[in-house]
Amino acid sequence: MNTPVVLTISQLNRYIKSLLDGDQMLSSVFLTGEISNFTNHYKSGHMYFSLKDSQCVVRAVMFAAQARRLRFLPQDGMKVIVRGRVTVYEQSGQYQVYVDDMQPDGLGALNLAYEQLKTRLAAEGLFDAFRKKPLPAYPKAVGVVTSPTGAAVQDIKQILGRRFPLTEVILCPVLVQGAGAAEQIAAAVERFNRLGCADVLIVGRGGGSMEDLWAFNEEIVARAVANSRIPVISAVGHETDFTICDFAADLRAPTPSAAAELAVPDIRELMAYVSGSMLRMKKSLGIEMHRMQIDRLVDRMSGKMKRDLETGRMRLAERSASLQAFSPLRVLARGYSVALDANGETVRSAAQVRQGDSLNLIVQDGRLACTVNEVREEQIGQEGDTP
Repeated sequence: MNTPVVLTISQLNRYIKSLLDGDQMLSSVFLTGEISNFTNHYKSGHMYFSLKDSQCVVRAVMFAAQARRLRFLPQDGMKVIVRGRVTVYEQSGQYQVYVDDMQPDGLGALNLAYEQLKTRLAAEGLFDAFRKKPLPAYPKAVGVVTSPTGAAVQDIKQILGRRFPLTEVILCPVLVQGAGAAEQIAAAVERFNRLGCADVLIVGRGGGSMEDLWAFNEEIVARAVANSRIPVISAVGHETDFTICDFAADLRAPTPSAAAELAVPDIRELMAYVSGSMLRMKKSLGIEMHRMQIDRLVDRMSGKMKRDLETGRMRLAERSASLQAFSPLRVLARGYSVALDANGETVRSAAQVRQGDSLNLIVQDGRLACTVNEVREEQIGQEGDTP
C-alpha cells in the first residue's frame, strides 16, 4: 500500500499555480465581462476589480505599468474586453486574471476616454463661457504652437503675412502626436505666458485620425490652455474634428488656416475703412466750414439788426421828445385858465382888460376862471368944492 503524500497549503497552491502557468491556453486569454467592485489604488497605481457575467465571477488585477497605458478610467458596470493570463495568487489560493490590456466593449477606448474627460472638466467649469477671453483687435505678435514641419505652420504663416504683415509670428515648435506630445504642447503654452511675448496664441495641427489628434485631448493640454492669460485659438484637425483643447480654448477655429484669419484683421479692409473715413471726414469738414460761415453771417446780421434797432429807437425817442415839446396836450398838461369879463364873456386878448379892471377868480364847469370887474373913475372935486 502506497503511503499518501501529505502537502502543505503552500505546496498545493504552488502546484496549482504551476499547472495554470504551464497551460498555453491560459497564458493569453481574452475575456468579456462587466466590471464590479472596482478599486483604484492611487498611491500604487494598481487596479483591482472583478469580471462577471450573468452566472459567474472571477477576480482580476491590472498592475500600474499596464494601467498607465489606459486611455480611459474603468468604472463599475462598464462592459470591457480584457487580455491577460490566468494564474493563482499563492497566499490566498485564489486564481485570478492578471490583465495586460483592456478595451471598452462596444465603444472604443479613445471615445470613452474623450467623453469621460470632457464630462469631468465641464463639471469643474473649465469650459464655462465667462472664462473665455476676447481676442485683441490688432495683435503685435502671434504665437504659434505646432509642428515646425507640418503643412499647418506654412498655411498659418502665409495667411498671417498676407492679412496683417505688421504682426510678428513667433513659432514654438512641438511634437503634435505620439509620446510626449501633450507635455510639449502644454509647456509651450506656459512658456508663452511666462515670457509674455505674444498677444494671441494659435495651438493646433492639421488633420488626422483620432489617435493622431489625441495629444490635444490630454488633460494636461486642456488645463494649460484654459489657464492661459493670453487668449488661445484652438485649431486642431479639420472642421468635423473636435478635441478637448477646442472646448478649453477661448475660440475654436475649424482649421489652422481659419485660425490665422481669426487672429488678425485684413489690412486691405482696414485701408478701405480708413480711406472711407477720411473721405467722410473731408465731407464733414466741408459741411462744418459752411456751417461756420453761415453762423458768422447770422452773427453779423444779428449784430447789425441790433445796432439798427437801437439807432432807430434813439431817433424815435428824440423826435417824440420834439413833438411833445410843441404838443397842445403838453401845454394843457401844465394847466390853464379862462378869463371872463363882467358880462361873462371870454376875454380873448389882454387888450380887452382895461386899466383899473379887477379880476375875479371863479370855478365854472369844473374849470378855474376869472371875471373882469369894470372900475370906472369918477370925477372928484377939489377939496372945499361943493358937489
